[in-house]
Amino acid sequence: MAHKQILKDILHTVIPAIVSVILVAWLFHKVDIKTVIFTLKAGCDYWWLLLMILVLVLSRSVRGVRWGLQLRAAGVPRMPKFAEMVSIYGAYALNLVFTGVGEAWRCIYVARRQKASLSTVIGTDLGDRISDAIVIVCLVVCTLFVARPALDRFFDHYPLGRELSAIFTSPWFLMGLIIIIGGILWLGFTHSDNRTVDKIKTECSRLWVGFKVLFTMPHQFEYWGMTLLIWIFYFLMTYLCFFAFPFTKALVTPEMAYGLLPGLVVFVFGSLSIAVPATGGLGPWNIAVIFALTLYGVDQADAATYSMVVWAFQTIAQILLGVVAAIYVAISRRKVTTT
Repeated sequence: MAHKQILKDILHTVIPAIVSVILVAWLFHKVDIKTVIFTLKAGCDYWWLLLMILVLVLSRSVRGVRWGLQLRAAGVPRMPKFAEMVSIYGAYALNLVFTGVGEAWRCIYVARRQKASLSTVIGTDLGDRISDAIVIVCLVVCTLFVARPALDRFFDHYPLGRELSAIFTSPWFLMGLIIIIGGILWLGFTHSDNRTVDKIKTECSRLWVGFKVLFTMPHQFEYWGMTLLIWIFYFLMTYLCFFAFPFTKALVTPEMAYGLLPGLVVFVFGSLSIAVPATGGLGPWNIAVIFALTLYGVDQADAATYSMVVWAFQTIAQILLGVVAAIYVAISRRKVTTT
């Protein structure tokens, strides 16, 4: 069992790293470094990037306070609001190193600090992620309606778009999907004693419990209000950066709903990239953003410049927040040991 756990941990860290390396290699193959340097020197308005960083800090802070609501609803003693924020600052910073490490750290940090059950804290983390999934699904549905013309142009004029359209409209795709779902249900009902099936059922049960809590917990109005605010901040982190570059600022026109429409598409494509395992989101997020910008006529080199610069500034901000979290945790521990 120990060997299996070690192998699992290795795969959990190595696979995202390999994916990141492959995608980053592809990305730099497409990026003209001279164009990036020229844009940074002459064509970039850094004030908008600094404003984006401020919004990033606000989004992480509100997310921490929102998680505090879930923790208290699960019976975890109240902790200072700044401690709630720090748990998110540290989690995002650690996720830049290895995927998933940040989530594990924040659950362990809160469980130890508040002397709470680790499984209870993990359950609130699952609920936190489920609420994100609900918002992403709603955004995808919205985007399919408002960005239909751009998506249709892609599917009609680009070979990749025609290939994807052929796959998703093929009866074989639908049949394969039905067979996979049917096979999963069949395994669940006929092999309920199987260890793997039992483990899957347990995980699904935990997800269901986490999902139900979102609609039965106290202060639901505050929770969903903060959820909406968090995702507005996330969108602004993409939209505000449009004003920092001349090639994306050109999209801020009345015809494009003053940039809100392409901003929504870029934001949603970037959000969907989290489904691809990669360290710190580097690679999948950049490629998704490049793809979304090219739907609106932005040159691929310019789109790559936007993705690289924005990702770099966001990463620097998250590292600094991680330093703040580390200092706060160290000071808190020192106070505990001296009292």
